[in-house]
Amino acid sequence: MDQLTSLPVIDLSAPDREALHRAARDVGFFQLVGHGITPAEQARLLGAARDFFALPEADRHAIDNLNSPHFRGYTRIGNERTQGRRDWRDQIDISNELPARVPGPDEPPYWWLEGPNQWPNALPALREVSLEWMDRLSAVAHRLLHELLASIGGPEDFYDDAFCGNPRNHLKLVRYPGRAPEGDDQGVGVHKDYGFLTLLLTDEVPGLEVEAPESADGRGTGGFIKVPHLPGAFVVNLGELLEVATNGYLKATNHRVVSPPGARERYSAPFFYNPRLNARIAPLPFPGASDAAGVTEDPANPLFAEFGWNELKGWIRAHPEVVKKHHPELTIG
Repeated sequence: MDQLTSLPVIDLSAPDREALHRAARDVGFFQLVGHGITPAEQARLLGAARDFFALPEADRHAIDNLNSPHFRGYTRIGNERTQGRRDWRDQIDISNELPARVPGPDEPPYWWLEGPNQWPNALPALREVSLEWMDRLSAVAHRLLHELLASIGGPEDFYDDAFCGNPRNHLKLVRYPGRAPEGDDQGVGVHKDYGFLTLLLTDEVPGLEVEAPESADGRGTGGFIKVPHLPGAFVVNLGELLEVATNGYLKATNHRVVSPPGARERYSAPFFYNPRLNARIAPLPFPGASDAAGVTEDPANPLFAEFGWNELKGWIRAHPEVVKKHHPELTIG
């Protein structure tokens, strides 16, 4: 393929499956339009995020994720890590609203990831807006996953059972508060997402960068491309489970966020569409399976077919202080 300079645009209202196939196979990222989420709904969600981060520190700190053995709540600036380095952002992590679960002695520890959210008393509207958003985007992601699987020749409903019960959907509301005082520009470091699909809503402030594949002629070395803001679109990327599901035919792609310069703030809301924690991802039958190159071999980042282990891996690495307080026995990878 030619050297990538921008992301493909996919219209979910009239999907071109050949274009979707190319975008998923060659890039692992694309801009999604025609999804049915209105500008008013998008503005409501980003407005709720801004209202949350405008709360006094005491209100935000009252729901610090250090309170939660389920990794829910507010993470202070610099307290999340990627590849061992701090990310210069703060955020609130929200998932399915479920009773607290404590794994039994014979159960996998990833069941700690099920439990209640923490909500700020000073902003009661955040709960309704966030949970409604997760329901809306779950429906969009369900349609998109069906189209994606069909685009590479697989049964579009092959993974429907994996999303039955309590799928592990997850929303982050994120603020990037400009550059760190010492000038470090890591908003969030280079990483891949753990699950199936991520649908990202951002404001107009740039910062997301995606690792480009090498060009077919060998002259392009990939590198990172800057993703421009496309009003109304979601930036979609494939997670590690789709790489596992297709034995590497589809790849999870590295990406990062560069902090905006100075004190300029950037807001974003990634939604992660994921199956049940105990869903084991069987290989997808599709015509290109025999040509698949295999999953990425990285001893520092093992990939697991049972989703809960893949998800827990990320949380342990990103939130060492929560692990130290609530789960000092947990290690993985």
